[in-house]
Amino acid sequence: MADLKINIAGMQFKNPVTTASGCFGYGEEFKDFYDLGLLGGIFVKAVTGSNREGNKYPRMAETPSGMLNSVGLQNKGVDNFCEVIYPRLKNFNTQIIVNVSGSTIEEYVKVAERINELEGIPAIELNISCPNVKEGGMAFGVVPSTATEVTRAVRDVYKKVLMVKLSPNVTSITEMAKAVVEGGADVLTLINTLLGMAINSETQRPVISTVTGGLSGPAIKPVALRMVWQVFKAVKVPIVGLGGIMNASDAIEFMLAGASVIQVGTANFINPMVAPKIVEGINEYLDRHNIPSARDIIGALKVC
Repeated sequence: MADLKINIAGMQFKNPVTTASGCFGYGEEFKDFYDLGLLGGIFVKAVTGSNREGNKYPRMAETPSGMLNSVGLQNKGVDNFCEVIYPRLKNFNTQIIVNVSGSTIEEYVKVAERINELEGIPAIELNISCPNVKEGGMAFGVVPSTATEVTRAVRDVYKKVLMVKLSPNVTSITEMAKAVVEGGADVLTLINTLLGMAINSETQRPVISTVTGGLSGPAIKPVALRMVWQVFKAVKVPIVGLGGIMNASDAIEFMLAGASVIQVGTANFINPMVAPKIVEGINEYLDRHNIPSARDIIGALKVC
């Protein structure tokens, strides 16, 4: 069996397979399907400063080779997470990373400060790239100077591993990557969903209540791969890659492009067992190619 362990920014992952925020709840929802300790990590759903009801229904729609969503960061706020949810997650035998979001820089800082107090949470994923909220979210992740500002503000109060999740809805993904690294990001996560929409031709109305939403699933994989590869060449921090990963082959492609760790998102809705199957598939691939460690394929794409 190959060595699947991955270390990024001092965090040890038992394997490179994790689950994407917003697609796996808090992990508890899947524990009856398999041992969550089989995963490298779980990125839990977004946490904000206070309770959010999310957007009006309908807020999800199936699209060709993908899914459109506009959930709107529904959650009960950081106090509820720390006092009610965290005690149930802290003993999971895997890395637990919290996705942090907000409408203002002050809200991001507030949430990061609270999460910093939780011993069993080694990292946060700063979500400056959500296209499904009217304020905050992607607004912070499309202008380099603003991205640097919010990252630096959180870096000043958060003392553990700081990951920043990047939006693909930008002119230059490499400029955004450099901006958040300048602000103090230890790790980059990319990509978040692409902004899209769906229309019902019979009713002549949008399919989801917010008209536009975030597109995920296999349809966005070529864009995600390209951006991971570009950012890998542009900055020197580890990358967590996601965007349309449905199987082990997809995951391996992201690692070859430069991702150290991958996230499985939309695929969880189709097959709740997909993440551990991807772990098995990566191991089989490494054995078949006589590659001793998963670390050996990170950024190993042959372009000449």
